[in-house]
Amino acid sequence: MRIGVIGYGYWGPNLARHFAQIHECQLVAVADSDEGRLEQIRRRYPTVRAVARGEELIDANDIDALAIATPISTHYALAREALLGRKHVLIEKPMTATASQSQELIALAEEQDKVLMVDHTFVYSGAVRKIRELIEAGELGQIYYYDAVRINLGLFQRDLNVLWDLAPHDFSIMSYLIDQAPVAVSAVGAAPIRRDGWKPESIAYVTVEYNDGTLGHLHLNWLSPVKIRRALIGASQKIVVYDHLDTDNPVKIFDKGVEAVTDEHRRRILVRYRTGDMYAPKVDQTEALELACKDFVACVCTGRRPVTDGWAGLRVVQLLEAAQRSLEAKGKTALS
Repeated sequence: MRIGVIGYGYWGPNLARHFAQIHECQLVAVADSDEGRLEQIRRRYPTVRAVARGEELIDANDIDALAIATPISTHYALAREALLGRKHVLIEKPMTATASQSQELIALAEEQDKVLMVDHTFVYSGAVRKIRELIEAGELGQIYYYDAVRINLGLFQRDLNVLWDLAPHDFSIMSYLIDQAPVAVSAVGAAPIRRDGWKPESIAYVTVEYNDGTLGHLHLNWLSPVKIRRALIGASQKIVVYDHLDTDNPVKIFDKGVEAVTDEHRRRILVRYRTGDMYAPKVDQTEALELACKDFVACVCTGRRPVTDGWAGLRVVQLLEAAQRSLEAKGKTALS
């Protein structure tokens, strides 16, 4: 499979590195508008074409697929032209700026019989895949909540706020782990950093409600002096702590919880605490992006549907739109 990468800024170099190493794949060209980055490409990949315009890769006859790692505002137009040009497409998160754009790309990919995949990298991590295994095996019981903290001194961007930058990670994980559609989303945020009319929200708190009472909650912050990437998945039998920054034991299972019991003598409900062991299961340490890139290549070669296909990308964009509407309405609940 011959592939090109459009965008060599923050994430593009990682995509190029992995595609260059996959045996079934040939990295043919990389496009970026910055001449300094083009020179980096030429030095690192002497046999790879380095061009200034992404359109040159879309029109190229020696390219089968394109990875798009550009600002979100350009995703829809580039992906649409690529699909019309009979190219398979991998898009960085979030998929598009609106759900209607995502729906159009899905329909176009199906019409052209091409693979459309979104790079929700965390879904491919060994930790998240292990948690899904535990849920499917019934080891955790009924899921009660997904509570995540994703904070650091963030990279402020002109076309994104903290919601659109960080929430796609947890929205994609939640969609992968919680097998039901959300029914409501609410969000509040603040934009303390402002200048010349530019005031992106850099702090946000998001709540996602599901029909069975399961709650998802995200704490997102670009203004934290410490970096935290941690989620708790609480369930009726066990509780999972997922810490992305703990490379040795990213997943810990706690056999702890609470149970409601009835005191027949006093006719009241009592809460009984259960305390058991904690263990850290073995987790695949393969880099998640490597697995995502390999899945894309395999899907192009075999016609198989990716784990994070266009529909998965659409679900995340729908959650983002709902959260943004609530954010602008000062926390008023929005349907997803």
